[in-house]
Amino acid sequence: MVTPESIKQGIEAGLECRHVEVIGDGQHFQALVVSSAFSGRSRVQRHQLVYGALGERMREEIHALSMRTLTPEEWQAGG
Repeated sequence: MVTPESIKQGIEAGLECRHVEVIGDGQHFQALVVSSAFSGRSRVQRHQLVYGALGERMREEIHALSMRTLTPEEWQAGG
């Protein structure tokens, strides 16, 4: 079964992050991902980086994931 912790670990393994929080009920998940890799990128490009970090799991195991993707500066400003 997919857990918030397993999604968090997958994101952290594939993307250098300052902070990651994931909550969910086993089917629907919400993630807050803070990474300097997001600097200068659109929201779509930021989400693509997270999807890339999760790889095949995104297609096979995770059915619903909503995300807030922030740079460290946006996060500190209360993004």
